[in-house]
Amino acid sequence: MRPWLETVVMPTDRSWLLFDRQLAEFPFNWHYHPEFELTLTLNSEGMRFVGDHTERYGDGDLVLLGPNLPHAWQSSRTTAGPMHRALVCWFTEAWITALLNVSPELAPLRRLIEVSRSGLVFGGETRAHATRQMLALVGATPERHWLGLIEVLMTLCSEPARATLATTSITPSGSSRERQRLAQVLDWLNGHYAEPVDVEHLAMLAHVSTSQLQRLFKRSTRMSISAYVAQRRIGHACALLAQGGRTVAQVGELVGYREPAYFTRQFSAAKGCTPSGYRRLFDSTGH
Repeated sequence: MRPWLETVVMPTDRSWLLFDRQLAEFPFNWHYHPEFELTLTLNSEGMRFVGDHTERYGDGDLVLLGPNLPHAWQSSRTTAGPMHRALVCWFTEAWITALLNVSPELAPLRRLIEVSRSGLVFGGETRAHATRQMLALVGATPERHWLGLIEVLMTLCSEPARATLATTSITPSGSSRERQRLAQVLDWLNGHYAEPVDVEHLAMLAHVSTSQLQRLFKRSTRMSISAYVAQRRIGHACALLAQGGRTVAQVGELVGYREPAYFTRQFSAAKGCTPSGYRRLFDSTGH
């Protein structure tokens, strides 16, 4: 049940990837990847899980996610016809950063990209406009494809009612060498946070001492390694609790808490309610 690292392969003739996913259901698939993701979900209702945020989604759900943010959609029913549909756009941080650095006209995008690291959901007429733009990109020529994503992102910049999803985000800072070292540590933690964390092993991955790693991690992410691990564990626990089917103790153990009482304390401190209370929020809505 740990999130798995999804490998996104960019086409050789495109700067970004568009995938038109049409399935009989969207199963719970807890995963992450280093690319930004813009997802438009159509003809579908269900639950959306982003970091430590869980809520119901409906037809026309539009979300922008930053890199390495665990997420999943789990459908419950279609709104018309047999197939759930999702238009998924992936683009790399290197591509969008390079574009922003050479294009002053795109300055409004910089803030959108920054805040999307926690996940953003959009509504209103902006969402409707962006939906039309994204649908027009299906089957588009490479040049129209490239320009189309920029137009969609600029449209999203004008949405004043966008809402942040996950509680916190990771925005690595520092030199390129420090970011590379930190990326290796984050990759390991994202795949193994339910396991006991060995700081010495992480320091070996980053080729620094344990004290250097602690300083680098805190300076770059504004949180300690233990706080980051707790954030990932609680986020996964939220998804599992909303799904149902497991006891609180089972959920705690799956995300790395062997003692149920300690899991309850950690969860309550992060979410303001007990795990059982959190699950009742979704039981009361019929999930």
